[in-house]
Amino acid sequence: MIKLIASDMDGTLLNDKMQVSAGNAQAILDAKAAGIQFVVATGRGLSEAQPLLAAQNLHPAFITLNGAQVFDEQHKLVVDIPLSSAMTTYVSDDLKARGIYFELITNQGIYSDSKVARIQNVADLLVDLNPDTSYKIAVVLAAARLELMNINYVDNYDALLKTPGIEIMKIIAFSPEHQAALDAPKAKFNATGELVVTSSSANNIEINNIHAQKGSALTEFTKQRGISMDEVMTLGDNLNDESMIRQAKYGVAMGNAVPEIKALAWRETTTNLEDGVAKAIYQAIAINQAE
Repeated sequence: MIKLIASDMDGTLLNDKMQVSAGNAQAILDAKAAGIQFVVATGRGLSEAQPLLAAQNLHPAFITLNGAQVFDEQHKLVVDIPLSSAMTTYVSDDLKARGIYFELITNQGIYSDSKVARIQNVADLLVDLNPDTSYKIAVVLAAARLELMNINYVDNYDALLKTPGIEIMKIIAFSPEHQAALDAPKAKFNATGELVVTSSSANNIEINNIHAQKGSALTEFTKQRGISMDEVMTLGDNLNDESMIRQAKYGVAMGNAVPEIKALAWRETTTNLEDGVAKAIYQAIAINQAE
């Protein structure tokens, strides 16, 4: 019996327009009608993720920032796992020295020190996820999407890191050279034993507290609701989905997933351009009906 479905967003629930399709939205509503809970599990912050679901009148719970923060359906914070001050400084100093652009995702929104770089890297992400999209179109889409997001622009991050009440939940670093430029800092940060480094696209790495992972956050969330991971279906496409694909009984890889995720998965669905999430949801409903 499947009691809860958790889905990644980028490359999974979202299509090439960075939207939840009508087909996926209807499937989520049908799952709810069938008694299956739905939760979004994303590397995005709540301010980035929630408007995209609300546009389809969907109001699920959210596992955000790769598991650093979890919010229930009323947006009440139920899990909070920030980076330590020492690790934030360590990562920031290293990325600055390498000349790698990065953003700070905090408990009070997303901070960038360059709007131009922000647009360029969102455009790169769109092209990576959807190779048929031209870079010119991707820039237009990226600029439009940024208007929906709570992005805070600062000249530099130094004052922010000293601001009382600000917690750094995640650091995301980008490179147009893709993983070739990111492998060295990734290895260095993983070696601390206090950080976990994942990726949601070829052009980024995402740095979290080692205890902030989608799988562990989902396990805690389901435990609070009296659901075991044997009663959970998860859907994802990239490396920051690995822990939840691995830990759920019904881990589903998107048709466009990276090979590592496909190798871990229980089954594979179609791509994010073919309503793969909806197809998996209807499969879950069918499994429950058969039981």
